[in-house]
Amino acid sequence: MIKQRLEELGLEQRNLAAAAEVTESYISQLLTGKKLPPEPSRTDVYEKMGKFLKLPGGKLAKLADHQRKEVLKRNLVDPPKPLFKEVRELILRKCAPAKEKQIRAIFEKQPFGELERLVTQKLLDVVKTVARDELPSETWLHSVARLSGRSYEAMRVSILEFLETDVFNVSIDNSVSFLDPLVESWDIDLATFGMGIVLNRRLIPDYAKKFEFVESEHVQPEEEPGLKEFLRYQSVSGDATEEEIEFLKKLRFNGKRPMPLYYYRELQNLRDPLHFRATMTQTVQKKTLGQFQPKGSVAPMHKFMEADCMEKQLQLNGRKRAIQRWAGIKGSRGKKQKAKS
Repeated sequence: MIKQRLEELGLEQRNLAAAAEVTESYISQLLTGKKLPPEPSRTDVYEKMGKFLKLPGGKLAKLADHQRKEVLKRNLVDPPKPLFKEVRELILRKCAPAKEKQIRAIFEKQPFGELERLVTQKLLDVVKTVARDELPSETWLHSVARLSGRSYEAMRVSILEFLETDVFNVSIDNSVSFLDPLVESWDIDLATFGMGIVLNRRLIPDYAKKFEFVESEHVQPEEEPGLKEFLRYQSVSGDATEEEIEFLKKLRFNGKRPMPLYYYRELQNLRDPLHFRATMTQTVQKKTLGQFQPKGSVAPMHKFMEADCMEKQLQLNGRKRAIQRWAGIKGSRGKKQKAKS
């Protein structure tokens, strides 16, 4: 499809490479089948190439996805190959010094065993997430390109290829381009398999990552002293239900320590129907002018409106009284000034 469109439009591979912001050799390897087309969800090249070739949106992505599935089906029968020696040495070199000797012994005893695959896959996952998030950033790509001694276009190609790799196919080039400059160190607890990864803080703001692989009990947060004191006052908290107490326990304050009075007011707010909308299933009785309506039949919103009107009326009356007082003060001052003159 790509070759056909290039011929129809009278364009060359270098024009397509410039439009996709990749190297010409990368385009050549894709068109000759030397490289597997990248996963559509992990790359932006199909959108750029499709616009340049004036193809319908998503056309190239669908064709690439079909081609990938056919190739991957053929490769499933091949047994996985172990890591390159250079890749393993890089991973061990990034390990915490206190654990490197122990981890190395496990790696050598079980070549490409469970632990080696686990560590390698997690490192790949973290670095690939960073690469995928930063792919649209030209500034970030230029920074990584300088560290690797490559051009901007060559670095884009490396990222696109790196996003396609996995623990069974990680290459020396992947290690040199991404694992080495982006990963500062890693550590693992062999009892729980909890893993910590420290990334290059010059390139990645959120550079510390921690992962847990074992089931752990949920740690209940410590109960607030103000809530304990409030619950001791049975005169005000004795009628609180289990749901209401559970709600009060779940409240968080970011370092603040509320007093017992706060919980009392919060409980009253929770119980006050004026603070919650009536459900749609409830039948709202209409009030006809001049018709008597029992007090309990007034809908919560009506009560809210009446309360709001009362509040506004009180404010208006207060303003009127303030204006009258102010007018009286000015009047008395004017009389005194006249008397003096």
